[in-house]
Amino acid sequence: MAKDEIKIACENRKARHDYFIHETYEAGIELKGTEVKSLRAGKANLRDSYAEVKDGEVFIEHLHISPYEQGNIFNHEPLRRRRLLLHKREILKLFGKTREKGFTLVPLKIYFKKGRAKLELALASGKHNYDKRAALHEKSAQRDIERALKERSR
Repeated sequence: MAKDEIKIACENRKARHDYFIHETYEAGIELKGTEVKSLRAGKANLRDSYAEVKDGEVFIEHLHISPYEQGNIFNHEPLRRRRLLLHKREILKLFGKTREKGFTLVPLKIYFKKGRAKLELALASGKHNYDKRAALHEKSAQRDIERALKERSR
């Protein structure tokens, strides 16, 4: 594996279905040793997690990282609040945006880049049911077009 290769630890696939993604940010995560080992084993869940800005810092809530199997008394709490590492100007921008109506911070995926755990954080707004249905119709229509072009080229 190359040093700058990206290895995805876990992904929140449902986020792109439930939210309109406006901007994405790459943030470091403040983790304990056993959390890193669990992440490398792919034992994390982003499903109900979200991020919030508090006192000039960004925290991720409800990110479930399973306890490390070989960990002993030094194991971590699975649902603890974790601090995200961002630049000050990014934090201020996110603070301003999340105060606007309808915007929230949603984690999209956790990955390892150059040996460090990173989180892709999205500034998003929620979709209504009709938006979700329209996206599904568009996706299936695109799939039909691809299939027709593939059959025609044979």
